[in-house]
Amino acid sequence: MLNLSVLLEDSARRFPDRVALVLGDQRMTYADLDAQSNRVANLLVSAGIEPGDTIALSCPNIPQFPVVYYGILKAGAVVVPLNVLLKDREIAYHLDDSDAKAYFCFEGTPELPMGEYGLSGFAQSPRCRALFRITTDPAAPAMIDGVGTLADALARHDSNFDAVVREPGDTAVILYTSGTTGKPKGAELTHANMALNALTANRLFDSTPSTHDRYLVTLPLFHSFGQTVTLNAGISVGATLVLLPRFEARAALDLIEREDITVFAGVPTMYWGLLGALDEHPVDIDRIARNMRRAISGGAALPVEILTRFADRFGVQILEGYGLSETSPLATFSDPALEPRPGSIGVPVWGIQARLVDKEWNTVTGTDQIGEIALRGHNIMKGYYNRPEATAEVLRDGWFRTGDLARVDEDGFYYIVDRAKDLIVRGGFNVYPREIEDVLIGHDAVSLAAVVGVPDDSHGEEVKAYVILEPGAQITPGELIAWSKQQMASYKYPRTVEFVDSLPMTATGKILKRELGRTPAAL
Repeated sequence: MLNLSVLLEDSARRFPDRVALVLGDQRMTYADLDAQSNRVANLLVSAGIEPGDTIALSCPNIPQFPVVYYGILKAGAVVVPLNVLLKDREIAYHLDDSDAKAYFCFEGTPELPMGEYGLSGFAQSPRCRALFRITTDPAAPAMIDGVGTLADALARHDSNFDAVVREPGDTAVILYTSGTTGKPKGAELTHANMALNALTANRLFDSTPSTHDRYLVTLPLFHSFGQTVTLNAGISVGATLVLLPRFEARAALDLIEREDITVFAGVPTMYWGLLGALDEHPVDIDRIARNMRRAISGGAALPVEILTRFADRFGVQILEGYGLSETSPLATFSDPALEPRPGSIGVPVWGIQARLVDKEWNTVTGTDQIGEIALRGHNIMKGYYNRPEATAEVLRDGWFRTGDLARVDEDGFYYIVDRAKDLIVRGGFNVYPREIEDVLIGHDAVSLAAVVGVPDDSHGEEVKAYVILEPGAQITPGELIAWSKQQMASYKYPRTVEFVDSLPMTATGKILKRELGRTPAAL
């Protein structure tokens, strides 16, 4: 018997008065967080939500995210966290594909501007029959008539609730990812997947209740990295989570200093930003170095120069890791007890096996031989929600093939060398070219499109589209980019569009993307 919400309940029992969440001047104790989550669970049960029902959640890094997240789990339901940058069309797809029965959606305010949150996407999903507004301004008018605020709804419900018992193999969270088809797929992660991965993170980073770590939480909590490594791992040991809704290097530096942050987890561009801000924004670097004991990087390859400079300036070694939404996500990581190997994604974490395979699942042997990473262990998803064929393509005998090509050295350290898929990693976010291409081709002026990643100093990779126009079409690259911006989340749309007369293809008509130029992005 296991419900992921036990991570919160146990810490609330042991440390009721310890501060769990910090946002600006706001402080929420573990007792308060647990009580508010209980109200959410009571709200859902009263609305007819049953164990196993899926509940969508769009919310930035503010206290309401963990309140609703654990409340959904307590009710025995399944959390479907959605990227807050999604637009109406994308929201509607995710709600419909996940069979969401209810939707918690944040609405930005002038004090906390977070962009557009497309509540109209809710109205396009006939299965979703309840919506609750998460807002820092209760007086703000609802975008859908008759929908009240979450705060008003919770005030009518009790702060006591007995969490619904779930089995370890029951689904706790559905995290959306994409594959070569471009259609976002929901990876079903169980209560055991998520709990064990969080506890593995604590084991790896030496986090315990007695260390009373203070995390700066700037990784999006709707993403698997932030959700496991900061939220679930931190809550399980009674850590204090200092929330930063949107990463801004100077603000992050101020919080790291003022809140005596001990653990920072981020993507490489965040470390790059901190180093840049440090040169222009004076802080007490000695105080920061005394307190920070762990720096964790994932989401993309970390340049060696950034790793070295950060260690020199902040006095802490960055630990690099690797994982996917389908792996909860921790799969391999630098071992803090061993000398760092720049460029390596480390070794398999506790309880995880790794090997390299060829296209037929045969094991690739030999030092520095290249193969596709396959993983097996407590972190592997159940499968893709309602997609048995897609699941069968990547899962066999408990092994999950990642689509990433790597080599392993004589000491068992893994190194990513390429991606088997055409995945673009822009600032830590995964961008899937096929989805972008499908949207572009939906424009009347576009005949064919191919999307690739090009090197970019700020984001690691930038999105570039090669476009063949319809005969006689009159449109400029800038106009097509502006149109794309309205159709896709801000991290997806192409920043560069190049019109071409033809695209390199095989005899069967497959576009040879490797022959398209990979020059620095023109922004």
